[in-house]
Amino acid sequence: MTLATGYRATSTPGEVEPFTLTRRDLRPDDVEVRITHCGVCHTDLHALAGSRGHGDTPLVPGHEFVGEVVAVGPDVTRFAVGDPVAVGNIVDSCGECAMCRSGSENMCADFPTLTYGGVDRIDGTPTLGGWSSAYVVRQDFAYHRPAHLDPAGVAPLMCAGVTVWEPLREWGAGPGSRVGVVGLGGLGHLAVKLAVALGADVTVFTRTADKADDARALGAHRVVVSTDDEAMAAAADSLDLLLDCAPASHDLGPYLRTLALDGTLVVLGYLGEGTVDAMDLLRARRRVSSSGSAGRARTQEMLDFCGEHGVTADVEVLPSAQVGTALARLAANDVRYRFTLDLGDLA
Repeated sequence: MTLATGYRATSTPGEVEPFTLTRRDLRPDDVEVRITHCGVCHTDLHALAGSRGHGDTPLVPGHEFVGEVVAVGPDVTRFAVGDPVAVGNIVDSCGECAMCRSGSENMCADFPTLTYGGVDRIDGTPTLGGWSSAYVVRQDFAYHRPAHLDPAGVAPLMCAGVTVWEPLREWGAGPGSRVGVVGLGGLGHLAVKLAVALGADVTVFTRTADKADDARALGAHRVVVSTDDEAMAAAADSLDLLLDCAPASHDLGPYLRTLALDGTLVVLGYLGEGTVDAMDLLRARRRVSSSGSAGRARTQEMLDFCGEHGVTADVEVLPSAQVGTALARLAANDVRYRFTLDLGDLA
């Protein structure tokens, strides 16, 4: 077994503390990753807020991380020691259900094993996340990372990036397509970058005009202030695909009406309850869908594409000892656009 250092939830909701954890011995198809950088996601905030402390099952956040392979099991064929790798929010699946066989391991009928807060399929132990110095994972759920890209900027691609990549690819974003993005945060800024790199015409919707310059700097072709009724009316019937990355409950109606015939609105940022006026769908055969993460093939495809086009997340990098600062600022929406922890300060 490998001893690692990391951060676990304390008995005070929302706080973490350093501690030593044990990673399992390598199974035949495992790789051990020395983690260098791990993103800080809103999922981590929610998990820590609901935590009751470490108890018998410590909570170690972190599900978007990068590093290098330091050991491999005897049956590993896809990686060698020294390879740069990335790991996302899923580290196993049943491999046998229709979803897994179709390459959608993220929708495994037996529920995919999460990078943290999950249960190992073989020994039943809780999975502990990437806010740590090392991780052991099946080779099938580690991914080749473009070594020339900034590793701190690659880490958030494994959650925010792949979450927007999946619908962009599924609904054919590319040259000649018109893509809208609602919300310019961790998800939204990567949706803009990836859609532009795919060759789509991109419109960003924001509640305030002060993000217009940021949106254009990311590559957006136009910006619509969603609180401006005239601007929203002018955008009617203008889009083929709309990625809704806004993290709070809101009326989908005004955004649905920006879709042209057979357009699709994909809800990504807020997955709570909501209502849709059927007339907004009927008038142009519009659709509402959703998506989350991606399967193995699409995840590697996304990393390869980002390597070819130089796409990474815009990040603020903090030493892991300042994780508390990152959590507090993230809770206050004070980040452009993602925090990444540099884990080099862990012994």
